[in-house]
Amino acid sequence: MFAIDRLILAANRNRRTVNARAVVTGAGSGIGRSFALELARRGGDVVCVDINTARADATASTIIAAGGHALSHTCDVADRSQMDQLAKVAEHYFGGPPSLVINNAGVGIGGRQVGDIGFKDWDWALGINLWGVVHGCEIFAPLVRQSARGGIINVASAAGFAASPAMGPYNVSKAGVMALSETLAAEASGTKLAVTVLCPTFVKTNVSVDGRITAAGRGLADKLMAWTGISPDSIAAETLDAHDLGRLYVVPQLDATVIWHLKRYFPTQYARGAGLIGRLLPTESSTP
Repeated sequence: MFAIDRLILAANRNRRTVNARAVVTGAGSGIGRSFALELARRGGDVVCVDINTARADATASTIIAAGGHALSHTCDVADRSQMDQLAKVAEHYFGGPPSLVINNAGVGIGGRQVGDIGFKDWDWALGINLWGVVHGCEIFAPLVRQSARGGIINVASAAGFAASPAMGPYNVSKAGVMALSETLAAEASGTKLAVTVLCPTFVKTNVSVDGRITAAGRGLADKLMAWTGISPDSIAAETLDAHDLGRLYVVPQLDATVIWHLKRYFPTQYARGAGLIGRLLPTESSTP
């Protein structure tokens, strides 16, 4: 972060991510857990949401053990009724509307080309990665707007603009999250609501283990994560600081920034290059 940005943050005592009433989905592990812990360090009260009860409990317990305030809640973000219930639980817990919502819950999927994926995997991936964020924005935006300085952070991916081969459902879901975030930001222009979308490449999380990635694809993903992945803690802190500065996009890694510019300024050449690389990637067919 530039020195001038640090000075702005230091001078801004009314930062959205300080003393926030925050709801974080996917808070049981990875970037979501890092978001929850960092918000607690900043004096926030956090509802730690995850489909895995034990993981949600572990994050909340860590915050409480450190002297912070947190509530654990189990929720499937793909289920609209459960997200409606989450909003009610959060309002009751906070004694009012949340001031910050982080739609982070997501799953990895890859290793098959379009036509070999199958609709069950499409439905599963889009249900969590895209509809989960749609639910989080549609249900929570009216609540967050009630805050004096409300914010929504959506976790997308560089896959949202990279369009890497053999990652169709993941690419589509993350591109949708980017479009939704951009739309919400335009609608919030001139208001007290801030919107940020995070677009990283590889972060050291368990997304490849919990996702539906083919064996060959998982092996490659694990290697790339080990070689180039960065800490989710640093990603969370950088994203929260960027949100305080009112930034829409957070593209935190050099490789993501390079892809962003190549795709924007040389779209045809980029597509050809991605196609060539795709032919070298290990893929599997859903049929014998």
